[in-house]
Amino acid sequence: MTAPPTNVDPETHAAIRGWFETLQRCVGAVDYATARGIFAGDVVSFGTRAELVSGLDALQERQWSGVWPMIADFRFDLAQLHVASGGDIAWAAVPWTSTGFDEDGAAFDRPGRATTGFARREGRWLATHTHFSLNPGTPPRSHGRGRSTV
Repeated sequence: MTAPPTNVDPETHAAIRGWFETLQRCVGAVDYATARGIFAGDVVSFGTRAELVSGLDALQERQWSGVWPMIADFRFDLAQLHVASGGDIAWAAVPWTSTGFDEDGAAFDRPGRATTGFARREGRWLATHTHFSLNPGTPPRSHGRGRSTV
């Protein structure tokens, strides 16, 4: 498989790829503190749970906290990462996979896709917008292994 086209310099591409690698580790470890460090405080997001949230506290409370502990095996398909940038803004799109769990704890494939907007602030790329969505036909809720969300 060849890499997707990109119009960014190698340094920017590597930084954006590194951002996704960090978020992937954070989701797997349910590490909110580290994840917060790669997002802008004024982030605006849509998600698999949250219709629209503004601000990092709301993103963690209304999206991350209801999903990350309930899934497993979260991975971005970085071979399909698309990145574009101009000056101090950039965007990226990438598919992802994870494992969800039905009400009885049985595992199911939970694939999706993400689009992220970035701003370079004080030399660091921070996410200013994220939109995570499940692929069509994917069950909308994961209950965790024998756990239920409220």
